[in-house]
Amino acid sequence: MRQPARAHQAPRIVVGVTGGIAAYKAVGLIRELVKAGATVTVIPTHSALKFVGLPTWEAISRNPVATELFEGVAEVRHVALGQNADLVIVAPASAHFLAQMAGGFASDLLGTTLLATKAPVLLAPAMHTEMWENPAVSANVSTLRSRGVHIVGPESGALTGGDQGPGRMSEPWEIAAAAFALLAPQTWAGKKVLVSAGGTRERLDPVRFLGNRSSGAMGVAIATAAARQGAEVVLVASNLEVDVPAGITVHDAPTAERVREAMLAHQPGSDLVVMAAAVADWVLEIQLDEKISKQDSGSRWSPTFVPAPDVLSELVTHKSAGQFIVGFAAETIADATEREERARAKMLRKGADALVLNQVGDEVGFGAVETAVTLFYQASPQSLSVEGTKDSIAERLLEALLDR
Repeated sequence: MRQPARAHQAPRIVVGVTGGIAAYKAVGLIRELVKAGATVTVIPTHSALKFVGLPTWEAISRNPVATELFEGVAEVRHVALGQNADLVIVAPASAHFLAQMAGGFASDLLGTTLLATKAPVLLAPAMHTEMWENPAVSANVSTLRSRGVHIVGPESGALTGGDQGPGRMSEPWEIAAAAFALLAPQTWAGKKVLVSAGGTRERLDPVRFLGNRSSGAMGVAIATAAARQGAEVVLVASNLEVDVPAGITVHDAPTAERVREAMLAHQPGSDLVVMAAAVADWVLEIQLDEKISKQDSGSRWSPTFVPAPDVLSELVTHKSAGQFIVGFAAETIADATEREERARAKMLRKGADALVLNQVGDEVGFGAVETAVTLFYQASPQSLSVEGTKDSIAERLLEALLDR
């Protein structure tokens, strides 16, 4: 049932939305898919339109929305949508819909689309606990799984009417992660990837720290892309401001020393090591046990800092045969030539096999924004420049690194 993804082309995803209060969460799912570069066609059922109107689906998907089986007859739309899809998602998938799909019914546009597609199908069920646990629903889910249909969730949590329990639809980003995992070619299958992400926070006193603006978005994007492509991924996370999809092993490492410990512990056996975290250059020489106050420090406070662990250099020192190590360099300098010179010098100084340069500043580079990076290689004068979302950049970087 699975089809290989088309290299560098936007995946064509059909999102079916059935009737249920969780339909509002499907808006967030479509936004995630579009933001990641997918071309999305929404097929809401008549019941779904009772919860979220047609203009919303068209606005968020940026595409016209068809709802009727007998619209677009000349173009055979009831078949063409399924034939042309790289993936079909149904979120939420109601109990009624699960019964229809298990029975092969095609009484509406969503039903005919599902019968006509050979693409992977991903369902995100949502219903009350009693319905989800009903033997009829369980039998329908088992039937669909036996046919190769993929299911994400449901989760346990708050439901409509104040109820609690299994039946809550998975969050949009979790469904999107499962979707892209189905689309991705498994080029990293059998390989182990170790990634650091985020920004460290070095303790100044019990309530203050020295930190930076890194959200961890780029490192998480690389870890996510590697996991989608079949790699076993360990993520060393420093104070992340972004979510990490399921399937990635996460080790919290809030400080430079903790990053060092975690990266060295997981380095053996890793095929690719990516140091994307913004690790502090300096740490306080003497740790303060009490909060420093203005009365204690006077008009000036001049603490003494010492160098933080140089994690990238230490990883290179412990590098095993066949292992590939990638560093990151964030530069604020406006001149592109000087940025490149600094990045190449850092790569040589640290001994990394490759280095990713990105420009940062007050309005550039941080968070979930489009950006541009350049990948340099130790063993080659060649470089690769990539622009776009951090998710799309991560895909291109992994493709280039796999060739190495």
